[in-house]
Amino acid sequence: MTSQKWQRTSSIHLHFSFRHSMVQKVFSVEIGDKVPGETRVRRSILSPDKLVETPAQGVHTLYDVLQYAAKNFADRNGFGYRKSLGTVQEQKEVTKMVNGTETKQTKTWTYYKLSDYYHYTYHEASQYTQIIGSGLKQLGMKVGDKLEIFAMTSVEWMLMAHGAFTQSLTIVTAYDTLAAEGLRFSISETESMTCFTNADLLPMLLKVLPHCPSVQNIIYTGEVPEAEIESLKSSFPQLKAVMSYDQLLKLGEEYLSEPNPPKNEDLCCIMYTSGSTGSPKGVLLTHANVVAAISGLNRMLQHLIEDGDTVMAYLPLAHVLEFLVENLCIFFGLTLGYGTVKTLTDASVRECRGDFAAFKPSIITGVPQVWETIKKTVMATVALRGPKIEKIFHGAVDLKSWLVDNGYPTGVLDKVVFRKVKQQLGGRFRYAISGGAPLSTDTQRFLSLTAAPILGGYGMTESCGMCSVMAPEQFAYGPVGAPVPCTEVKLIDAPEAGYLSTNEPKPQGEIWIRGPSVTAGYFKNEELTKESITPDGWLMTGDIGEWNENGTLSIIDRRKNLVKLSNGEYIALERVESVYKSSTLVENLCMYVDSLCPRPVALMVPVEKTLRTICQEKGLEVDDYEALCADRKVRNVVLEILHDQAKKSGLKGTELIADVWICSDLWTTEMGFLTAAQKLNRRVITEHYKDQLDQM
Repeated sequence: MTSQKWQRTSSIHLHFSFRHSMVQKVFSVEIGDKVPGETRVRRSILSPDKLVETPAQGVHTLYDVLQYAAKNFADRNGFGYRKSLGTVQEQKEVTKMVNGTETKQTKTWTYYKLSDYYHYTYHEASQYTQIIGSGLKQLGMKVGDKLEIFAMTSVEWMLMAHGAFTQSLTIVTAYDTLAAEGLRFSISETESMTCFTNADLLPMLLKVLPHCPSVQNIIYTGEVPEAEIESLKSSFPQLKAVMSYDQLLKLGEEYLSEPNPPKNEDLCCIMYTSGSTGSPKGVLLTHANVVAAISGLNRMLQHLIEDGDTVMAYLPLAHVLEFLVENLCIFFGLTLGYGTVKTLTDASVRECRGDFAAFKPSIITGVPQVWETIKKTVMATVALRGPKIEKIFHGAVDLKSWLVDNGYPTGVLDKVVFRKVKQQLGGRFRYAISGGAPLSTDTQRFLSLTAAPILGGYGMTESCGMCSVMAPEQFAYGPVGAPVPCTEVKLIDAPEAGYLSTNEPKPQGEIWIRGPSVTAGYFKNEELTKESITPDGWLMTGDIGEWNENGTLSIIDRRKNLVKLSNGEYIALERVESVYKSSTLVENLCMYVDSLCPRPVALMVPVEKTLRTICQEKGLEVDDYEALCADRKVRNVVLEILHDQAKKSGLKGTELIADVWICSDLWTTEMGFLTAAQKLNRRVITEHYKDQLDQM
């Protein structure tokens, strides 16, 4: 084994040993003078003197990133995708209570049938983007014009974006789960000229089209009847072209143009946030911003990359984390495999393997909701094998934790006990990056021990997705790592909650970020820009953090989610919620605090199967699910389980919920309870359950 190969292997497969042997290593350094009311500025130990801006010579834009990959990895598979082979319908009999009477109903479930993975090489992808850019130019798009992408994550999404970059066009991103008002807002505010979408999303686009006079062209993937196309054109005279993605390729091939690449200061993307705090905000990201973020991650993570690494691409590309990571993978020359949340596992497809099993990723990016779901699926599978096996499994988890903490090998446990967990994720899973929201320590620990290390990261759209990230040599449960080499970070006092830069042993405060990856502001919103970014370039994140002894950062909560109880103590809602959500009983949970009360209450969506099993064990069987959720005895049992979870995780007495309301309906984006990024929309949730909250 070469020394280079050993270094890579030790970084991943022996990652836990760093926690034992390198505790004293510091991963960020202080620079500058101490200013009252704030900590000294910290930078990565990899960039103490100058923040990085470019990952390689000549790479200054996202156009350059793909050209770099096409030059250095021309024949390597870059983009994997599957073709739809139709659907399979299965009928199942379910029992429901109707007006107090048990009735049997037949329901139809639809499953997807997919091909194996096909691939574009990096050379082919580069050619396709030139063709797409030529097609967009032929449709009348000029430098700086806006291409709205309202579509599911797919290879076409990424190729359309890079096609736009070949002609110095700006993309505008919108979540495919966005409601009509949010979509209308993003199109009309940016005056987007062309919209790229999926056939399934056309009806939503048509809803807002009467209010979006700037739209002249629509490009879609999938099948749309010709009669519908003609009807669309006649109904909206403003439309000059309505064509399929394949027709755009033919147009581009016929009128192939030379690329007109962007400059690094040009606007790459207007990325709309998911709107959990009102109207969506359009964050301005230049090519320089995105490339600087890629450069920071490259400097920090390049030693982890191995030949043959494959990355599962399934999160919304309208989310900055997925957009950044996929473009980083392009720079590294890795193979991206596109999938969907609906087809990741074997359980959701028929006559084929799920995306994980078919693609076999070695690296996975995820958000807390994904990791919580995987953890609960594993634990439910183990529980089905009986209490004896369940006890052995959890004993093995605790044993591995002890072995890791004391620097002993764990290969036997991995092969004998945890092999099937990794197989559920394709069998090659080496490590994952988690972002988007706080991940509970309990879930991070469980999956890191049973599957592969889950590396925490922290950032926001305004920082191009990156502020800090945890490399394996920094591994610990809870922290989100050291500042990435393209940013510098400081903490500012939040005196109303006692978070001060002078606190011992850990300085605390609101996180401020500065660097070449940080946005210049918000589209057509100078007032919000001034509220969020200081004249000297510091982005005020609104998040509360603390510095650890080794120079890594931990997130405590959002400043706006720090709420005061009647006894004067503050509770960090998101941090505490993440603890409760790690319970196998919880599908989702929203805490609520009344300033006149000494403790919070919670609204909880349960995992129905788990709740019914628990009730059966307690002799509390109620056939009607809605009645089961409302039953006071059931709520008491659930409250006890949540208290056990809280105490096990070390929550304080004031963080124990005083009562819980069990919600029988799942919370979805369609209901408005979740944002497009799957975050809680607290205002909508609390308004909907106002009567129940008043009762508690």
